[in-house]
Amino acid sequence: MIEVKNLTKRFQDFTALEDVSCHIGSGCIYGMVGSNGAGKSTFLRALTGVYQPDGGKILIDGSPVWDNPAVKRRIAYVPDELYFPGGSNLKRMERMYRSLYPDFEPERFRKLCGQLELPQNKALSQFSKGMRRQAATILALACQPDYLFFDETFDGLDPVMRNFVKRLICDDVLERGASAIITSHSLRELEDICDQLALLHKGGLVLESDIENLKTNQFKIQIAFHEEFDQSRFEGISISHFEKSGSVANMIVGGDKDAIVQQLSAMHPILLDVLPMSLEEIFTYEMETLGYTFQIEGLNEEVQSHAKK
Repeated sequence: MIEVKNLTKRFQDFTALEDVSCHIGSGCIYGMVGSNGAGKSTFLRALTGVYQPDGGKILIDGSPVWDNPAVKRRIAYVPDELYFPGGSNLKRMERMYRSLYPDFEPERFRKLCGQLELPQNKALSQFSKGMRRQAATILALACQPDYLFFDETFDGLDPVMRNFVKRLICDDVLERGASAIITSHSLRELEDICDQLALLHKGGLVLESDIENLKTNQFKIQIAFHEEFDQSRFEGISISHFEKSGSVANMIVGGDKDAIVQQLSAMHPILLDVLPMSLEEIFTYEMETLGYTFQIEGLNEEVQSHAKK
């Protein structure tokens, strides 16, 4: 389990993370979405012990990460900005990783190289951006760590390769009980792979939820009556968004779907439709309720800005 308690990280002229707290369980794929500059990369670098926190603490299975080689050997990290030593190829990288990770599995590494058609003797500097990311990913997976951290994992990968990498990550989590944290600026890249999803905004964790709960506890309703009405008619129903055009209202509702539909049906509407919601819509309306404004890929609507204090 990863425990992050009141994590703060400051640099010379700005605060990248401020008072971030979360718990990430074993066998979980945890997605973190946020715009560029939200603090996602800083968060992962703090979790891997690259950065020392300026406040709060990070514990992995009860042990601090900073200056703790035993914990770091249980972590594999694929950063957004990849780095390989000059003149290196995959064979050389395999030797290096085997010396650092006692559970490195050479057979799995070579099998993945073959599946991805990555030449082991070719200089990595001659690989394309997507091939370099594939190389870094399979090196991390071959380490067989307990914790896998991926920063903008799917950047530079074509759709077929994205799906292949997602399947590899899922297999590690399911078969070995590993935990993975994946950051992205695109909500659509994460919604079909993650168990939990968090939104990082301006260095703060402003929303965190189990994806299944998000999808099952909220739904969209279209409703209309012969007579004039407004939101006050639906007292007792949890409505996070209400919008009326003419005689038809669109509502985002939370709670027990069957019970709420039954309650609305008893009002004898002339129109009552229950519509599915995308994760993009759910996040947008959740953030609107919280009063934050942000704009990232996959969340094209800009929600209302936070009320002035």
